[in-house]
Amino acid sequence: MLFTDRDDAGRRLAEALRPYAPEHPVVLGLPRGGVPVASHVARALGAPLDVIVVRKLGVPYQRELAFGAIGEGGVRVISDDIVRRGRISPQDIARVEEAETGELERQAHRFRAGRPRVPLDGRTAIVVDDGIATGATAAAACRVVRAQGARRVVMAAPVAPPDALARMAEVADEVVCLSAPPAFSSVGQWYRDFSQTPDEEVLALLAASAHPAQPVSEEVTVDAGGLPLPGELTLPPNARAVVLFAHGSGSSRHSPRNREVAGALQRAGLGTLLFDLLTPAEEGNRAHVFDIATLADRLARATTWLRGRTQLPLAYFGASTGAAAALTAAADPTSPVYAVVSRGGRPDLASNLPAVRAPTLLIVGGDDTLVLTLNREAQAQLRCENTLEIIEGATHLFEEPGALQEVSTHATTWLTTHLP
Repeated sequence: MLFTDRDDAGRRLAEALRPYAPEHPVVLGLPRGGVPVASHVARALGAPLDVIVVRKLGVPYQRELAFGAIGEGGVRVISDDIVRRGRISPQDIARVEEAETGELERQAHRFRAGRPRVPLDGRTAIVVDDGIATGATAAAACRVVRAQGARRVVMAAPVAPPDALARMAEVADEVVCLSAPPAFSSVGQWYRDFSQTPDEEVLALLAASAHPAQPVSEEVTVDAGGLPLPGELTLPPNARAVVLFAHGSGSSRHSPRNREVAGALQRAGLGTLLFDLLTPAEEGNRAHVFDIATLADRLARATTWLRGRTQLPLAYFGASTGAAAALTAAADPTSPVYAVVSRGGRPDLASNLPAVRAPTLLIVGGDDTLVLTLNREAQAQLRCENTLEIIEGATHLFEEPGALQEVSTHATTWLTTHLP
Protein backbone atom coordinates (compact mmCIF):
# COMPACT_ATOMS: atom_id res chain seq x y z
CA MET A 1 0.00 0.00 0.00
CA LEU A 2 1.46 3.34 -1.10
CA PHE A 3 0.43 6.59 0.59
CA THR A 4 0.45 9.95 -1.14
CA ASP A 5 1.58 11.82 1.98
CA ARG A 6 0.92 11.95 5.72
CA ASP A 7 -2.50 13.54 5.18
CA ASP A 8 -3.55 10.65 2.96
CA ALA A 9 -2.18 8.15 5.48
CA GLY A 10 -3.94 9.92 8.33
CA ARG A 11 -7.32 9.85 6.62
CA ARG A 12 -7.02 6.15 5.84
CA LEU A 13 -5.82 5.28 9.33
CA ALA A 14 -8.67 7.31 10.83
CA GLU A 15 -11.23 5.13 9.05
CA ALA A 16 -9.65 1.99 10.49
CA LEU A 17 -9.73 3.47 14.00
CA ARG A 18 -13.36 4.67 13.97
CA PRO A 19 -14.55 1.67 16.05
CA TYR A 20 -12.64 3.17 19.00
CA ALA A 21 -14.74 6.35 19.01
CA PRO A 22 -17.23 5.07 21.64
CA GLU A 23 -14.32 4.72 24.09
CA HIS A 24 -13.67 8.49 23.95
CA PRO A 25 -9.92 7.97 23.52
CA VAL A 26 -7.00 10.38 23.67
CA VAL A 27 -4.94 10.45 20.46
CA LEU A 28 -1.19 10.92 20.91
CA GLY A 29 1.09 11.70 17.99
CA LEU A 30 4.80 10.93 18.02
CA PRO A 31 6.72 14.01 16.88
CA ARG A 32 7.34 15.01 14.33
CA GLY A 33 5.84 12.98 11.50
CA GLY A 34 3.30 11.17 13.63
CA VAL A 35 1.44 14.35 14.59
CA PRO A 36 -0.01 15.16 11.12
CA VAL A 37 -1.25 11.57 10.88
CA ALA A 38 -2.65 11.69 14.42
CA SER A 39 -4.48 14.97 13.73
CA HIS A 40 -6.71 13.23 11.16
CA VAL A 41 -7.40 10.40 13.58
CA ALA A 42 -8.32 12.78 16.40
CA ARG A 43 -10.63 14.80 14.15
CA ALA A 44 -12.42 11.69 12.86
CA LEU A 45 -12.91 10.27 16.36
CA GLY A 46 -13.83 13.59 17.95
CA ALA A 47 -10.96 12.99 20.35
CA PRO A 48 -8.40 15.31 21.96
CA LEU A 49 -5.02 15.43 20.23
CA ASP A 50 -1.81 15.56 22.20
CA VAL A 51 1.85 14.90 21.59
CA ILE A 52 3.70 12.07 23.28
CA VAL A 53 7.28 13.12 23.98
CA VAL A 54 9.52 10.18 24.88
CA ARG A 55 13.23 9.47 24.82
CA LYS A 56 14.71 6.03 24.51
CA LEU A 57 17.45 5.11 26.95
CA GLY A 58 19.97 3.34 24.74
CA VAL A 59 22.58 0.83 25.86
CA PRO A 60 25.88 2.84 25.86
CA TYR A 61 27.69 0.49 23.48
CA GLN A 62 24.60 -0.25 21.32
CA ARG A 63 22.46 2.88 21.16
CA GLU A 64 19.73 1.36 18.99
CA LEU A 65 18.97 -1.17 21.76
CA ALA A 66 16.82 0.52 24.39
CA PHE A 67 17.06 -0.57 28.01
CA GLY A 68 14.27 1.83 28.96
CA ALA A 69 12.49 5.07 28.22
CA ILE A 70 11.53 8.31 29.93
CA GLY A 71 8.54 10.55 29.41
CA GLU A 72 6.99 13.72 30.72
CA GLY A 73 5.92 13.93 34.32
CA GLY A 74 8.95 12.01 35.54
CA VAL A 75 7.79 8.73 34.02
CA ARG A 76 10.62 6.23 33.85
CA VAL A 77 10.41 2.72 32.42
CA ILE A 78 13.41 0.38 32.78
CA SER A 79 13.81 -3.15 31.41
CA ASP A 80 15.55 -5.00 34.23
CA ASP A 81 16.15 -7.93 31.91
CA ILE A 82 18.11 -5.88 29.35
CA VAL A 83 20.01 -4.08 32.12
CA ARG A 84 21.00 -7.43 33.63
CA ARG A 85 21.93 -9.13 30.36
CA GLY A 86 23.76 -6.04 29.09
CA ARG A 87 25.62 -5.64 32.38
CA ILE A 88 24.72 -1.95 32.43
CA SER A 89 25.97 -0.32 35.61
CA PRO A 90 23.95 2.15 37.69
CA GLN A 91 26.48 4.81 36.67
CA ASP A 92 25.82 4.08 32.97
CA ILE A 93 22.08 4.31 33.54
CA ALA A 94 22.44 7.62 35.33
CA ARG A 95 24.62 9.14 32.58
CA VAL A 96 22.30 8.10 29.75
CA GLU A 97 19.22 9.20 31.67
CA GLU A 98 20.70 12.60 32.47
CA ALA A 99 21.55 13.27 28.82
CA GLU A 100 18.15 12.14 27.54
CA THR A 101 16.27 14.05 30.24
CA GLY A 102 17.73 17.30 28.97
CA GLU A 103 16.62 16.53 25.42
CA LEU A 104 13.18 15.42 26.65
CA GLU A 105 12.68 18.70 28.49
CA ARG A 106 13.79 20.69 25.46
CA GLN A 107 11.37 18.91 23.14
CA ALA A 108 8.51 19.01 25.62
CA HIS A 109 8.99 22.74 26.15
CA ARG A 110 9.05 23.27 22.38
CA PHE A 111 5.97 21.21 21.51
CA ARG A 112 3.90 21.92 24.60
CA ALA A 113 4.09 25.72 24.22
CA GLY A 114 2.80 26.07 27.76
CA ARG A 115 -0.11 23.64 27.37
CA PRO A 116 -0.54 20.89 29.98
CA ARG A 117 -0.65 17.22 29.00
CA VAL A 118 -4.06 15.72 28.35
CA PRO A 119 -4.68 13.41 31.36
CA LEU A 120 -4.60 9.71 30.48
CA ASP A 121 -5.82 8.22 33.77
CA GLY A 122 -8.31 5.46 33.02
CA ARG A 123 -8.51 6.41 29.32
CA THR A 124 -7.87 4.58 26.07
CA ALA A 125 -4.71 6.05 24.54
CA ILE A 126 -4.14 5.71 20.80
CA VAL A 127 -0.45 6.25 20.00
CA VAL A 128 0.06 7.22 16.36
CA ASP A 129 3.18 7.41 14.21
CA ASP A 130 3.61 7.86 10.46
CA GLY A 131 5.22 4.43 10.29
CA ILE A 132 7.16 1.92 12.38
CA ALA A 133 10.66 0.81 11.44
CA THR A 134 12.40 -0.97 14.32
CA GLY A 135 9.58 -0.22 16.76
CA ALA A 136 11.88 0.96 19.54
CA THR A 137 10.44 4.48 19.78
CA ALA A 138 6.85 3.27 19.41
CA ALA A 139 7.39 0.65 22.11
CA ALA A 140 8.86 3.29 24.42
CA ALA A 141 5.83 5.52 23.81
CA CYS A 142 3.42 2.67 24.63
CA ARG A 143 5.23 1.94 27.88
CA VAL A 144 5.26 5.62 28.85
CA VAL A 145 1.54 6.23 28.22
CA ARG A 146 0.68 3.14 30.25
CA ALA A 147 2.86 4.42 33.08
CA GLN A 148 1.03 7.76 32.78
CA GLY A 149 -2.22 5.98 33.68
CA ALA A 150 -3.76 4.85 30.38
CA ARG A 151 -6.18 1.97 30.91
CA ARG A 152 -5.79 0.67 27.35
CA VAL A 153 -3.00 1.32 24.86
CA VAL A 154 -3.54 1.10 21.11
CA MET A 155 -0.55 1.51 18.77
CA ALA A 156 -1.53 2.70 15.29
CA ALA A 157 0.52 3.33 12.16
CA PRO A 158 -0.07 3.29 8.41
CA VAL A 159 2.83 0.92 7.67
CA ALA A 160 5.28 -1.33 9.50
CA PRO A 161 7.30 -4.51 8.91
CA PRO A 162 5.73 -7.72 10.25
CA ASP A 163 8.48 -8.36 12.81
CA ALA A 164 8.07 -4.88 14.32
CA LEU A 165 4.31 -5.41 14.63
CA ALA A 166 4.96 -8.62 16.52
CA ARG A 167 7.10 -6.67 18.99
CA MET A 168 4.39 -4.00 19.33
CA ALA A 169 1.93 -6.66 20.45
CA GLU A 170 4.09 -7.17 23.55
CA VAL A 171 3.68 -3.57 24.75
CA ALA A 172 0.27 -2.51 23.38
CA ASP A 173 -3.15 -3.98 24.06
CA GLU A 174 -4.00 -3.68 20.37
CA VAL A 175 -2.08 -2.80 17.23
CA VAL A 176 -3.72 -1.25 14.15
CA CYS A 177 -1.65 -1.12 10.98
CA LEU A 178 -2.90 -0.66 7.42
CA SER A 179 0.02 -2.35 5.65
CA ALA A 180 2.73 -4.78 6.74
CA PRO A 181 4.84 -5.45 3.63
CA PRO A 182 7.48 -8.17 4.06
CA ALA A 183 9.90 -6.32 1.75
CA PHE A 184 10.43 -3.40 4.11
CA SER A 185 13.54 -1.25 4.17
CA SER A 186 12.25 2.13 5.42
CA VAL A 187 9.01 3.96 6.22
CA GLY A 188 9.68 6.56 3.52
CA GLN A 189 9.57 4.03 0.68
CA TRP A 190 5.82 3.66 1.23
CA TYR A 191 5.11 7.39 0.77
CA ARG A 192 5.23 9.40 -2.45
CA ASP A 193 5.94 12.49 -0.32
CA PHE A 194 7.82 11.80 2.90
CA SER A 195 9.36 15.22 3.33
CA GLN A 196 10.33 16.20 6.85
CA THR A 197 7.62 17.62 9.09
CA PRO A 198 8.80 20.97 10.48
CA ASP A 199 8.32 21.88 14.13
CA GLU A 200 6.05 24.75 13.05
CA GLU A 201 3.55 22.32 11.50
CA VAL A 202 3.46 20.22 14.66
CA LEU A 203 2.92 23.32 16.78
CA ALA A 204 0.13 24.57 14.51
CA LEU A 205 -1.73 21.25 14.58
CA LEU A 206 -1.51 20.97 18.36
CA ALA A 207 -2.63 24.58 18.83
CA ALA A 208 -5.56 24.10 16.45
CA SER A 209 -6.65 21.00 18.36
CA ALA A 210 -6.40 22.81 21.70
CA HIS A 211 -8.44 25.75 20.38
CA PRO A 212 -10.57 24.35 17.56
CA ALA A 213 -12.52 26.71 15.34
CA GLN A 214 -16.19 26.69 16.30
CA PRO A 215 -19.01 25.73 13.92
CA VAL A 216 -20.94 28.69 12.50
CA SER A 217 -24.71 28.54 13.01
CA GLU A 218 -27.32 30.74 11.40
CA GLU A 219 -31.07 30.95 11.60
CA VAL A 220 -32.50 30.31 8.16
CA THR A 221 -35.87 30.19 6.49
CA VAL A 222 -36.13 27.06 4.38
CA ASP A 223 -38.16 27.51 1.20
CA ALA A 224 -40.15 24.27 0.88
CA GLY A 225 -41.84 25.04 -2.42
CA GLY A 226 -43.14 28.42 -1.33
CA LEU A 227 -43.80 27.35 2.26
CA PRO A 228 -41.36 29.09 4.66
CA LEU A 229 -40.07 26.77 7.39
CA PRO A 230 -37.76 27.99 10.19
CA GLY A 231 -34.45 26.21 10.58
CA GLU A 232 -30.88 26.31 11.85
CA LEU A 233 -27.95 25.64 9.50
CA THR A 234 -24.63 24.83 11.18
CA LEU A 235 -21.38 24.45 9.25
CA PRO A 236 -18.12 23.44 10.94
CA PRO A 237 -14.89 24.78 9.45
CA ASN A 238 -14.08 22.84 6.28
CA ALA A 239 -17.36 20.93 6.50
CA ARG A 240 -17.31 17.70 4.48
CA ALA A 241 -21.09 17.31 4.00
CA VAL A 242 -24.44 18.54 5.36
CA VAL A 243 -27.02 16.31 7.05
CA LEU A 244 -30.70 17.31 6.91
CA PHE A 245 -32.70 16.26 9.98
CA ALA A 246 -36.25 15.07 9.43
CA HIS A 247 -38.08 15.25 12.75
CA GLY A 248 -41.04 13.03 13.47
CA SER A 249 -43.95 12.60 15.86
CA GLY A 250 -44.50 16.33 15.97
CA SER A 251 -41.07 17.22 17.39
CA SER A 252 -39.34 20.34 16.13
CA ARG A 253 -35.82 21.53 15.33
CA HIS A 254 -35.45 22.09 19.09
CA SER A 255 -35.61 18.34 19.85
CA PRO A 256 -32.84 17.77 22.47
CA ARG A 257 -32.17 14.25 21.20
CA ASN A 258 -31.63 15.28 17.61
CA ARG A 259 -29.62 18.30 18.69
CA GLU A 260 -27.27 16.04 20.65
CA VAL A 261 -26.74 13.85 17.60
CA ALA A 262 -26.26 16.97 15.46
CA GLY A 263 -23.54 18.15 17.83
CA ALA A 264 -21.67 14.87 17.44
CA LEU A 265 -21.89 15.13 13.65
CA GLN A 266 -20.60 18.69 13.76
CA ARG A 267 -17.59 17.61 15.83
CA ALA A 268 -16.86 15.06 13.12
CA GLY A 269 -16.81 17.79 10.48
CA LEU A 270 -20.36 17.40 9.16
CA GLY A 271 -22.75 20.32 8.78
CA THR A 272 -26.37 20.01 9.93
CA LEU A 273 -29.72 21.54 8.97
CA LEU A 274 -32.39 21.23 11.63
CA PHE A 275 -35.73 22.62 10.50
CA ASP A 276 -39.44 22.17 11.15
CA LEU A 277 -41.33 20.02 8.66
CA LEU A 278 -44.66 21.21 10.09
CA THR A 279 -45.98 24.70 10.70
CA PRO A 280 -47.14 25.64 14.22
CA ALA A 281 -50.77 25.33 13.08
CA GLU A 282 -50.16 21.82 11.71
CA GLU A 283 -48.31 20.49 14.73
CA GLY A 284 -51.49 20.27 16.79
CA ASN A 285 -53.11 17.78 14.43
CA ARG A 286 -51.67 14.27 14.82
CA ALA A 287 -52.83 13.38 11.31
CA HIS A 288 -50.12 15.62 9.88
CA VAL A 289 -47.45 13.70 11.78
CA PHE A 290 -48.34 10.56 9.80
CA ASP A 291 -48.83 12.30 6.46
CA ILE A 292 -45.58 10.80 5.12
CA ALA A 293 -46.16 11.97 1.56
CA THR A 294 -46.38 15.61 2.62
CA LEU A 295 -43.41 15.34 4.99
CA ALA A 296 -41.31 13.70 2.29
CA ASP A 297 -42.27 16.32 -0.29
CA ARG A 298 -41.24 19.12 2.06
CA LEU A 299 -37.98 17.37 2.85
CA ALA A 300 -37.25 16.97 -0.86
CA ARG A 301 -38.01 20.65 -1.48
CA ALA A 302 -35.81 21.63 1.46
CA THR A 303 -33.06 19.52 -0.09
CA THR A 304 -33.41 21.46 -3.34
CA TRP A 305 -33.25 24.73 -1.38
CA LEU A 306 -30.10 23.60 0.43
CA ARG A 307 -28.52 22.43 -2.81
CA GLY A 308 -28.90 26.03 -4.00
CA ARG A 309 -26.77 27.19 -1.05
CA THR A 310 -24.00 24.58 -1.04
CA GLN A 311 -22.46 21.96 -3.30
CA LEU A 312 -21.40 19.81 -0.33
CA PRO A 313 -22.70 16.22 -0.28
CA LEU A 314 -26.08 15.87 1.44
CA ALA A 315 -27.50 13.14 3.68
CA TYR A 316 -30.63 12.51 5.77
CA PHE A 317 -31.10 11.75 9.47
CA GLY A 318 -34.70 10.82 10.26
CA ALA A 319 -36.40 10.13 13.58
CA SER A 320 -39.72 8.37 14.11
CA THR A 321 -42.05 9.25 11.21
CA GLY A 322 -39.33 11.59 9.95
CA ALA A 323 -37.37 8.45 9.02
CA ALA A 324 -40.20 7.34 6.73
CA ALA A 325 -40.17 10.79 5.15
CA ALA A 326 -36.39 10.61 4.66
CA LEU A 327 -36.55 7.19 2.99
CA THR A 328 -39.48 8.20 0.81
CA ALA A 329 -37.58 11.28 -0.36
CA ALA A 330 -34.42 9.21 -0.88
CA ALA A 331 -36.37 6.77 -3.06
CA ASP A 332 -36.85 9.48 -5.70
CA PRO A 333 -34.49 8.69 -8.59
CA THR A 334 -33.31 12.32 -8.63
CA SER A 335 -32.45 12.38 -4.91
CA PRO A 336 -28.89 13.64 -4.33
CA VAL A 337 -28.41 12.21 -0.84
CA TYR A 338 -25.46 9.88 -0.28
CA ALA A 339 -26.69 8.16 2.91
CA VAL A 340 -29.67 7.86 5.27
CA VAL A 341 -29.79 7.22 9.02
CA SER A 342 -33.02 6.31 10.84
CA ARG A 343 -33.19 6.64 14.66
CA GLY A 344 -36.04 4.81 16.35
CA GLY A 345 -37.78 5.35 13.04
CA ARG A 346 -40.77 4.01 11.19
CA PRO A 347 -39.29 3.00 7.85
CA ASP A 348 -42.24 0.66 7.42
CA LEU A 349 -44.35 3.76 6.63
CA ALA A 350 -42.11 4.79 3.74
CA SER A 351 -43.19 4.23 0.17
CA ASN A 352 -41.10 2.42 -2.46
CA LEU A 353 -38.35 1.19 -0.13
CA PRO A 354 -36.80 -1.03 -2.83
CA ALA A 355 -36.02 2.13 -4.84
CA VAL A 356 -33.80 3.66 -2.15
CA ARG A 357 -30.21 3.72 -3.43
CA ALA A 358 -28.48 5.58 -0.60
CA PRO A 359 -26.80 3.32 2.00
CA THR A 360 -29.19 3.18 4.95
CA LEU A 361 -28.57 2.65 8.66
CA LEU A 362 -31.50 1.70 10.90
CA ILE A 363 -30.96 2.29 14.64
CA VAL A 364 -33.50 0.84 17.08
CA GLY A 365 -33.64 0.39 20.84
CA GLY A 366 -33.49 -3.25 21.89
CA ASP A 367 -36.41 -2.81 24.29
CA ASP A 368 -38.55 -1.09 21.63
CA THR A 369 -39.82 -4.46 20.46
CA LEU A 370 -42.68 -3.30 18.22
CA VAL A 371 -40.58 -0.76 16.32
CA LEU A 372 -37.74 -3.28 16.11
CA THR A 373 -40.08 -5.74 14.38
CA LEU A 374 -41.30 -3.04 11.99
CA ASN A 375 -37.72 -2.07 11.17
CA ARG A 376 -36.81 -5.66 10.38
CA GLU A 377 -39.79 -5.92 8.04
CA ALA A 378 -38.77 -2.69 6.33
CA GLN A 379 -35.13 -3.78 6.10
CA ALA A 380 -36.19 -6.86 4.18
CA GLN A 381 -37.55 -4.56 1.44
CA LEU A 382 -34.38 -2.48 1.08
CA ARG A 383 -32.14 -3.29 -1.88
CA CYS A 384 -29.44 -0.74 -1.05
CA GLU A 385 -26.54 -1.32 1.31
CA ASN A 386 -28.09 -1.37 4.77
CA THR A 387 -27.47 -2.26 8.41
CA LEU A 388 -29.70 -2.59 11.46
CA GLU A 389 -28.03 -1.51 14.71
CA ILE A 390 -29.76 -2.48 17.95
CA ILE A 391 -28.97 -0.43 21.05
CA GLU A 392 -29.39 -2.99 23.81
CA GLY A 393 -31.48 -1.88 26.79
CA ALA A 394 -32.75 1.26 25.04
CA THR A 395 -36.38 2.26 24.55
CA HIS A 396 -37.83 4.45 21.79
CA LEU A 397 -36.57 7.73 23.31
CA PHE A 398 -33.03 6.47 23.95
CA GLU A 399 -33.06 8.11 27.37
CA GLU A 400 -31.09 5.34 29.04
CA PRO A 401 -27.50 6.21 30.10
CA GLY A 402 -25.17 6.08 27.12
CA ALA A 403 -27.88 5.13 24.61
CA LEU A 404 -27.93 8.41 22.72
CA GLN A 405 -24.13 8.50 22.65
CA GLU A 406 -24.22 5.09 20.92
CA VAL A 407 -26.71 6.47 18.41
CA SER A 408 -24.40 9.42 17.72
CA THR A 409 -21.38 7.16 17.25
CA HIS A 410 -23.17 4.80 14.85
CA ALA A 411 -24.62 7.70 12.87
CA THR A 412 -21.28 9.51 12.63
CA THR A 413 -19.45 6.38 11.52
CA TRP A 414 -22.07 5.51 8.91
CA LEU A 415 -22.26 8.99 7.40
CA THR A 416 -18.54 9.65 7.31
CA THR A 417 -17.74 6.18 5.98
CA HIS A 418 -20.17 6.62 3.08
CA LEU A 419 -19.11 10.10 2.06
CA PRO A 420 -18.71 10.18 -1.73
